[in-house]
Amino acid sequence: MKIKDTEIKVVQGDITELKVDVIVNAANNKLIMGGGVAGAIKKKGGKEIEEEAIKKGPIKVGEAIYTSAGKLPSRYVIHTATMALDFKTDELKIRKASKNALEVAEKLKIESIAFPALGCGVGGFPYLASAKIMAQEVFRYLRENKSNLKEIIFCLYDKEVYEVFQKG
Repeated sequence: MKIKDTEIKVVQGDITELKVDVIVNAANNKLIMGGGVAGAIKKKGGKEIEEEAIKKGPIKVGEAIYTSAGKLPSRYVIHTATMALDFKTDELKIRKASKNALEVAEKLKIESIAFPALGCGVGGFPYLASAKIMAQEVFRYLRENKSNLKEIIFCLYDKEVYEVFQKG
């Protein structure tokens, strides 16, 4: 699917292996990288990503910051807080986190970004609801703003989650 000059894709795979400018980390507001996508990013990219993130935090839930990507093939990691350390999230938090991740990407003047399913892992938010919220925010952002982004990827590790995002 294409909106203006931006291609939107849904792929199944490991977000830490994508050759894109930025990958998004579904973070907590303290920017501590424990399990899920954050844990995978830290394991493959190096603990320096977490160390750099923590120096920029804490942030409010819904806000986003960026760090280097360590040993990952991407250039940056955008850490967008979908929850606090209570691990609770909701529609509004996922909306804000999606929008703010896109705004940080624009400030970095990058062309490609990959999102995981925000709020769904540790946060336990339903995959279909997250897919719809994130898609709405991406579509709204692209309609309302001039964007440098040429490619936005929703990257899902599990086949069943990928299929939910394909339909959503």
